[in-house]
Amino acid sequence: MAQPPSPTSKVDRLLAEAQRDREQSYRAKALRMYPHICGRCGREFSGKRLSELTVHHRDHNHDNNPEDGSNWELLCLYCHDNEHQRQVDAHYQTSDAGRGGASTVKHKAFADLAKLLGKSDS
Repeated sequence: MAQPPSPTSKVDRLLAEAQRDREQSYRAKALRMYPHICGRCGREFSGKRLSELTVHHRDHNHDNNPEDGSNWELLCLYCHDNEHQRQVDAHYQTSDAGRGGASTVKHKAFADLAKLLGKSDS
């Protein structure tokens, strides 16, 4: 006998549906407001390829969806991925710099290699 779905999975499913509906509504608005051109590479999209055009939140806050669309820009899948990767890279560069980056390494990876291989310094 199949078990009934757990309340948690039902809640998760409802939340996922609500998120998808919200995303579709601001995407539809953005597609009506802006020309179907990637804001980075300038490629034009139409027909079936329109699905390759995504809405990017300029401030990276997906809850910030003003009616005038001022936080949105249309980017193709490739440029959108690139934009988010740049943010990830910038985050790690900043966090590494705060810790001193690679200059804080105190060990020498191969310091005892000669001893381990049974070789002497002479």
